[in-house]
Amino acid sequence: MVATPAHLRRSAAALGNEEVLRIRNDFPILQQHVNGQPLVYLDSGATSQNPLSVLEAEQEFYEQRNSAVHRGAHHLAVEATEAFENARETVADFIGAEWDELIWTSNATEGLNLLTYSFLNASLPGAGPEAARFALAPGDELVVTEMEHHANLIPWQELAARTGAVVKFIPIDDAGALDLAAAAGIIGPRTRVLAFTHASNVLGTINPVAALVALARSAGALVVLDACQSAPHMPVDVKALDVDFAVFSGHKMLAPTGIGALYGRSELLNAMPPFLTGGSMITTVTMERAGFLPSPQRFEAGTQRISQAVALAAAVNYLSETGMDRIHAWETELGQRLVQGLGSIPGIRVLGPAAGEERIGLAAFDVAGVHAHDVGQFLDSRGIAVRVGHHCAQPLHRRLGLTATTRASTYLYNTTDDVDAFLNAVADVRAYFQA
Repeated sequence: MVATPAHLRRSAAALGNEEVLRIRNDFPILQQHVNGQPLVYLDSGATSQNPLSVLEAEQEFYEQRNSAVHRGAHHLAVEATEAFENARETVADFIGAEWDELIWTSNATEGLNLLTYSFLNASLPGAGPEAARFALAPGDELVVTEMEHHANLIPWQELAARTGAVVKFIPIDDAGALDLAAAAGIIGPRTRVLAFTHASNVLGTINPVAALVALARSAGALVVLDACQSAPHMPVDVKALDVDFAVFSGHKMLAPTGIGALYGRSELLNAMPPFLTGGSMITTVTMERAGFLPSPQRFEAGTQRISQAVALAAAVNYLSETGMDRIHAWETELGQRLVQGLGSIPGIRVLGPAAGEERIGLAAFDVAGVHAHDVGQFLDSRGIAVRVGHHCAQPLHRRLGLTATTRASTYLYNTTDDVDAFLNAVADVRAYFQA
C-alpha cells in the first residue's frame, strides 16, 4: 500500500466556527446579502465558491504568463508550460498519483466519456494489440450502482449499446446502502468494468471502496471511481484505494469551472487508444497515419485549459494547507447536525444514513406535501442557497419513490450558524405552504 502523501497527513482535529469565520474572509462572494438576508451557501455539492488565492492565481497567469503551452521557445511559452505542468504535479500529488497519470479534462463527465470512448475505440480496426484488453464483446458486463450520478451511468449505457455489452447494477437497500451480498453475485467472470461513486451526491453515503475493489479484482475487472464528492472533502489516495481510474471536477473543490481530471494507472493509459485527436498529442504525422505520444499528452489534443489548471492547483494548495482530514472532520460534524436537525422536524424524510452513521456533509430530504422546487424558493427568500431536483440521479430517486428532493451541502466555509439558519427555515416550510 502506498503511503498517504505527507501534506495530507494532518491532525484530525476538526475546524471550528472561529477558524471557519476567518476562512470565510477569503471568499468574497460569501460576504453578500440575498433577498435582504446574509447569504447562507449550502450548494457546494453542485459548485463550490472560490477563495481569493484561486481567483488571483488565474488572473496572475493571464497578466504575466499567458501563452500556448508545449509549442514555443519564447519566454512566455516556457513560463506558461512550466506553470501548466507544475499544476499537474501539484494536483496529481494531492491524490497520490504520478504526474503522468493525471489527464486534464473539462470536468468529471468528460473524464468518464473519455474512458468509454477510448474503450469503444479499442474495438476498432487498427487500435493495436495493446488496446485489446479494453475491447468489449457482446455479453461482456459493465457494473455500476443504483446510486450513480448520470455522468457515471449514461456513458456506460452508451458504450454497452455500441458494443453489445450489458450494464448491470448493484442495488441499494431501503436505507440507501449498497447491497454487498448482491454485489458478490453480480460481479463475475464476464464483468469487465466496475464503476461506482466514492460518496453519493444524494445520500451522503461513503461507499466501502476496499470491499468493492476486492470483488472487482477477483473478477479481473477494471475499477473506475467517481471521486467528485470525495476528493474535495476528504483525503483521497488513489494508489491506496487501488482503483484503476478516478475522476473529479475542479468546480466542486474551490477551482473554476471548465477544469477536471482523470486519473489512470500509467500502464493502462499508455495502452488505451486516444479519444480526441489533433495537435499536441502526436509524435509523427504523415498524410496516411499518425503516431501518438504517451500519457498524459496522448489524451490532451489541442489547446488546453491552462489558466484553469493553474487555478485548480491553487485550490488544491488551499485545501492542503487547511488540512483535508480537518475539513472532513468538520464537514462530518456539520453533516450530523443537518441530519439530526432535519430528523426532528415533522414531515421531513431524510435520505441516506441515519443520524450517527457515517456520511459526508450533505443531506437530501423530502418535505411532505411540498415540492422540492417550492422548498428551494422558500429557502432562497431567507438567503439560503440549496439544490433542488433529482440531482442527476433519477434512478436513485425512483428507487426511493421520489421524483425530486432538496439538498443542503456544506464545505469548509460553512459554520454551525449556517446549518441552524437552514434548519430554522426548513421548520417553517410546511406552515408557509399550509401542507
